[in-house]
Amino acid sequence: MDQRICRIFSFVSAIALAATVGISSEALASSPPGMALLKQRCASCHDLTGPAPTTLHALWARKGPDLFYAGNKFQRKWLIEWLQHPIRIRPAGEFYADHITPGSKRDRIDPSTLKDHMALDAADAQLAADALMTLHSHDDLIAKESVPNGTISPTMGALVFDKFLGCMACHRVKPDFGGLSGPELYTAGKRLRARFMASYIRSPQAWDPKIWMPNKHLSNARIVQLVHYLQALSEGESNE
Repeated sequence: MDQRICRIFSFVSAIALAATVGISSEALASSPPGMALLKQRCASCHDLTGPAPTTLHALWARKGPDLFYAGNKFQRKWLIEWLQHPIRIRPAGEFYADHITPGSKRDRIDPSTLKDHMALDAADAQLAADALMTLHSHDDLIAKESVPNGTISPTMGALVFDKFLGCMACHRVKPDFGGLSGPELYTAGKRLRARFMASYIRSPQAWDPKIWMPNKHLSNARIVQLVHYLQALSEGESNE
């Protein structure tokens, strides 16, 4: 089907969906063009409006990451590329306990329980990314952060990340190396905005009240060290 016809079909479908869930045509028309696509194809798994879950039951029921602060969180260039070629960021899915099976020595991921993320064509990926960049519900948290340019030696970064803070228990720092219950972090520097990383490290519960990531009550200097380490991990890395 011609891509222009596909865009028209998607927009008409989105209008019908908006009518079903009670979104006014005026609100739809005033939204970024990609918002209709997000509502049509993404809202069944991702929360576009907030707030974050405030109970464990709601947190466990979440199918995919909340996106109502995507503009605070993601880098647009990465989003456009990833939406066309999605690679799993959470090795064990959104909620680890739903996707593991007992192994002889440790729990193992059960791939049969995981679903692949849909891929968008280039035009839709750009539309979706542009719409996501307008969702910034936590400008207040971002405004509190400052991450000066800088570097950290790989050795010191690894010591802080793993030995001092134990982050590798949940996060991978390269493919097939590290924990499984949290998102991998070897692409975080390309995927996430620096001030978002700093803010989330400072207080995960400010973003996600019931999330299991602990607040380590770190100093500003330690937070900046971690951000620089995550940025360094992404240098020269790919999603493959």
